[in-house]
Amino acid sequence: MKKIVSLLLALVMALGLFTAAVAEGNAQVFWYTFSDVYLSSVRTSLDAALTEKGITFVDQDANATQATQTDQINTAIASGTNLLVVNICETGADGIAQNVVDSAKTAGIPLIFFNRSVSQDVVKSYDKCVFVGTNYEEAGIMQGQMIGNYLLANYDAYDLNKDGVISYVMFKGDEANQEAIARTKYGVEDANKILEAAGKPALKFYDDSNTKQYLVDQNGTWSRQVALDYMQTILAQYSEANNNMVELVIANNDEMAIGAVTALQAAGYNSGDKTIPVFGVDATEDAKALIAAGQMAGTIKQDAEGMADAIATISANMIAGTDMFAGLNANYVVTDGWKVAIPYAVYTGE
Repeated sequence: MKKIVSLLLALVMALGLFTAAVAEGNAQVFWYTFSDVYLSSVRTSLDAALTEKGITFVDQDANATQATQTDQINTAIASGTNLLVVNICETGADGIAQNVVDSAKTAGIPLIFFNRSVSQDVVKSYDKCVFVGTNYEEAGIMQGQMIGNYLLANYDAYDLNKDGVISYVMFKGDEANQEAIARTKYGVEDANKILEAAGKPALKFYDDSNTKQYLVDQNGTWSRQVALDYMQTILAQYSEANNNMVELVIANNDEMAIGAVTALQAAGYNSGDKTIPVFGVDATEDAKALIAAGQMAGTIKQDAEGMADAIATISANMIAGTDMFAGLNANYVVTDGWKVAIPYAVYTGE
């Protein structure tokens, strides 16, 4: 009888310890907005990856409002959590990210920033902090190279007004976002390098009066609707009939690229014999479908599954108190102990 009681007590204690271990493995995941299509794919993959590793979690939507997200983070810290995973709303403003780091550091809670860039100095100010994202210049460089090579393959066909120059529009997702800044810069510069090396002139922004040479989503949400509205306005003035048609569309993400395609289709393009090349970034399912249909030229794959895998692996390591980079996929690039970069890839459907 005593042996049975002892066994039962041991079982209860074991169950109690097991329960405590699971309860300690909890995380709060803060998303800049649930409405972002690419991030929705990351969220689906991350939810599955955290669950697989036995980590309980809560997803929180800031609806693209930094004040909301800051309140959410402060509440999580005050109520107790083992890990903060933050897709920060405001990028390009170190003070906001630094406040998050300082709060986490004071509470002794490990912190992962992801996807939306945070500076090295901010991340390295806390030894239990890391950034998971990309080397964001790569997307613009790869997109620019893809565009240059694509145009050279059939240059005269894309030069609709036969003036020898390709006229383009650039849709920028967010004025202050480092990814958007780099994609806007290199998407054009690296296309021009290829064109000029082949003896072709540089791309020409369609509107001479626009000194910035891009159109930005003023809400910073990289919106399909914003690009559609812009493109409809453009097509009312810049057309084949007026001999000044926009001959190329470059977008910082697939949603803006898709908005441009929709406007072009309403004007009789990209659904029949005549197609304006449209390029994006992310390789979302909708974009891949348009590429397969010949209605969009290409995109740059931003690996949602890879990002989720890296975050979940680091999360498990941080909660366990082990080396945060242990077990990471060898394809991910760890830089100076503060950043994990997930590689991009060209996607043209081939």
